[in-house]
Amino acid sequence: MSHTATHEDHSAEVRKEVTKVTIILSVLTVIELALGFYMMGIEAAGTRLLIKGTIVILMLAKAFYIVAYFMHLKHEVKNLIMTVCVPLCIFFWFITAFLIDGNSFRNLRNTYDPHYKAQSSIKAEPKEVKHEEKEAKEEKKEGLKLDEPRRAD
Repeated sequence: MSHTATHEDHSAEVRKEVTKVTIILSVLTVIELALGFYMMGIEAAGTRLLIKGTIVILMLAKAFYIVAYFMHLKHEVKNLIMTVCVPLCIFFWFITAFLIDGNSFRNLRNTYDPHYKAQSSIKAEPKEVKHEEKEAKEEKKEGLKLDEPRRAD
């Protein structure tokens, strides 16, 4: 009988924990969405960047809760957690390094590639089709159609 009571207590605790995490994830999602919709009307670049940073932090918090509770890593041994977290941190470092390197290349390519600099500084003028030329071409086509001999079938 004590086994059944212990099982029911454990089940109730798990249910409370899952409900708590679900509510936290829902609140974080609603806050992210509200910030995203609020950000659409803002023109200031600094404020937009601050809101984007806040959204990223909230997303990382949600990722923590999902991994900890729904992937059951919260109750695992420390070594298993490290086998997941360390490669994840290295992955984030690689992505950050590649983004920084790509941005550096984009900013410095004018300095080291004179051909690109020359090509990027040329202003292309839009090609204008004069209205008179267009009418002349249309009249010429019409004239050719009228001048064609008709065949009697």
